[in-house]
Parts: sequence; structure tokens; C-alpha cells
Amino acid sequence: MDSIFHEKQEGSLCAQHCLNNLLQGEYFTPVDLSSIAHQLDEEEREYRTFLQQPSGNMDDSGFFSIQVISNALRVWGLELILFNSREYQSLMLNPIGLI
Repeated sequence: MDSIFHEKQEGSLCAQHCLNNLLQGEYFTPVDLSSIAHQLDEEEREYRTFLQQPSGNMDDSGFFSIQVISNALRVWGLELILFNSREYQSLMLNPIGLI
């Protein structure tokens, strides 16, 4: 690797910039993440009692939920492990290979 990729922050697109910086390239656009958010909304609609709730996975400011970030990482075979999960706690007992 000759240089480190760093995408500058534009607007409130923190999730997009975080993912692209992590993956070291321009892999995700707001449209890509919006598509994932809409897909999650559709899946969640099946479980909701009230279908008229607005999206919790994105908004017009550029916000994307942690579920969108997690699903975006799965495209690349990566898994997001929440720091307060039992899985994370067990990894901290033997942190070899934990990034």
C-alpha cells in the first residue's frame, strides 16, 4: 500500500466516510447506504405493529443507523461486533486477532 485512503467528511455522512476509510476506497455512496436502509426498513416493517412509523435507519441529514453500517460491512465479509455484546466480552478474554 503506497498511501492511506482518507475520505474527507462532507455533510453528515459519517457512516459513509467511516466505511470507506475502513475499507480504504470509495466503496459506498449515500445511494448505496440508502438502499441498505430501505431494505432494512422493509424487513422491519414485517415486525412493526404501526406501519406508519418513519424510517429509523436513515434520514435526510445523512444519518445511517448502526444496522445499515453492519449490513454494509457484510457485503465485504466483515462482521460488526458491538462492544457491549456477549460476543465482544468473550473476545476480550482472548483478544488475538481482534481489531
